[in-house]
Amino acid sequence: MGEPQGKARPRFAKHRQHLFVWTPEKTKTYEKSIQAAFWEQCGNVRFPEGSQLELKVLAFFKIPQSASKKKKEAMLSGEIRPTKKPDIDNVLKAVADALNGVCYKDDSCIVKMTGEKFYSDNPKIIIILKICAK
Repeated sequence: MGEPQGKARPRFAKHRQHLFVWTPEKTKTYEKSIQAAFWEQCGNVRFPEGSQLELKVLAFFKIPQSASKKKKEAMLSGEIRPTKKPDIDNVLKAVADALNGVCYKDDSCIVKMTGEKFYSDNPKIIIILKICAK
């Protein structure tokens, strides 16, 4: 699906006595692309209400073109991993919010979240969502 993105902070504006809050358009578009990919791959699958879910996200970032051949090999092998923005917690938040109402009622049912960042020639995210073993 392309370069992983994090959930952007909400934007605020005050007009007279009213405070307006909105999600940036880039974040909305990214969340919609996650939803579309879910529907394409999983159809209308939904977890039963009351499920305790585990979410794991693997984020694969594009290797910088400036990387030497040796450094590129180290990045592809996982020896060097991304320490750049976005933070993994913001990537997790974007995914959890995108799937709200799509495959679960609310992301409050997620009881365990993990995320990892890698380099790849093919930037993407892999989402693993399952019911936690009791």
